[in-house]
Amino acid sequence: MPSAESTPASVHESDPVRPTKDDEIARSGSEFIGGPLGRRALLGTSWWTPVRVVALVAIGMFALGLVQKAPCYNGGWFFGASTQYTHACYSDIPHLYQGRGFADGLVPYFDKLPGDMQYLEYPVLTGVFMEVAAWLTPGSGSIQHQEQWYWMVNAGMLMVCAAIIVVCVSRTHARRPWDGLLVALAPAFALTATINWDLLAVALTASAMLMWARGRSLAFGVLLGLATAAKLYPVFLLGPLFVLCWRAGKWRDFGKALGGAVVAWLVVNLPVMLFAFDGWSKFYTFSQERGVDFGSFWLIMAQNSSDPLSTETVNTLATLLVLLCCVGIAVLTLTAPRRPRFAQLAFLIVAAFILTNKVYSPQYVLWLVPLAVLARPKWRDFLIWQACEVAYFLGIWLYLAYTTSGNAHKGLPTDGYHWAIALHLLGTAYLCAMVLRDILMPERDVVRRAGDDDPSGGVLDGAEDVFVLGAAAHPPRHASHFEGPQVEWGKERETTDGSL
Repeated sequence: MPSAESTPASVHESDPVRPTKDDEIARSGSEFIGGPLGRRALLGTSWWTPVRVVALVAIGMFALGLVQKAPCYNGGWFFGASTQYTHACYSDIPHLYQGRGFADGLVPYFDKLPGDMQYLEYPVLTGVFMEVAAWLTPGSGSIQHQEQWYWMVNAGMLMVCAAIIVVCVSRTHARRPWDGLLVALAPAFALTATINWDLLAVALTASAMLMWARGRSLAFGVLLGLATAAKLYPVFLLGPLFVLCWRAGKWRDFGKALGGAVVAWLVVNLPVMLFAFDGWSKFYTFSQERGVDFGSFWLIMAQNSSDPLSTETVNTLATLLVLLCCVGIAVLTLTAPRRPRFAQLAFLIVAAFILTNKVYSPQYVLWLVPLAVLARPKWRDFLIWQACEVAYFLGIWLYLAYTTSGNAHKGLPTDGYHWAIALHLLGTAYLCAMVLRDILMPERDVVRRAGDDDPSGGVLDGAEDVFVLGAAAHPPRHASHFEGPQVEWGKERETTDGSL
């Protein structure tokens, strides 16, 4: 049941999309740097290419995020629990340097930790990242001095990850390099970048997306397997990819991706599994045994109930909810009037996991930022979502200030924190709704309206359908993906390479 698809993105690669021409918010924001560039601008022919500009902006924003943590660096992590919350500069990194045995030279997963935790509760590749940072940390001086150094070393390594992310996003959609600015300027990205080590998995996932966009299925799989060895969420991308390859009949490429992911994950995990199984399995048992925690709607239910659900019940219900979302995304993929873009489904599946999970740490927003930019590169919707996430970022720290200070007038009470959680949930749901609308109404999709099919889709870009369900199997005879906005866009394009 093949259906017509639009011209592959490669046809238009020489005509970059200018966000200041197509996006009102981007056009208004460009006034701070002199307004939109003219069509004869030679930016793309100078050293200041879009990708380099975006990378430098990302590094600058990352540095501002480090400055925001300065009150904690100068004492907030060490003196008084509430200080790091009232200044919203908390980070797990300095606390876990000593708390997880790195200060004492213990080997993650192999050496037992003092206390109840017993072993490091992070996936293996993240543990390797933490250990490498510990090797680079000077072992002399006070423990406070070492923890400061450990945070700075990790910050430097995470800055490299941030640069990789924005470069990959800028290059994934070949004609939309300036979309990387959305990632670089995302306030929640800068605020949460050094709370934990999530940027490692995000960088590997963004690199995998770039490889798939370039048709390198095996490389995609290897990088996604490594990302899953650093954090669990990247494995969810294989689900939408399976259904997309089913609809397009690209089984060989999916097989390469799956095989590469499994092998890469095993190469990292198998040695630790064989020689330190108890330490290796701690991440999975901890995730299973962990109770309802910050940021989830489960917490609102638990704190407003006289008989809250047990952890086992929440685990079961959360699993059922995310499976229901997976089924819904699969049905959507096979019945949509036009095959959804890979980035759209990748965003939806990770967002579904976040919305249904029993915990939402503030740095989890990092998982979604690159996927959101690739799925819906619209400044208005992105900034609405970011405003909600920044509100939640402030809300959780003020709530912790309230619960740790013992002062009822200091911080955010429980009801206020519940509103912050609701704002985060609504903001994420809003962006999901916009992506769903783009899938059901492809003419509203910003990326496709510019003339592309699926620039992050790799072998899926411009491919014909071989299996569809419902109305998608019988498209109207007059329907054509070559009509409408693409024709008009083709008449208007008159920009030089790289113009903003």
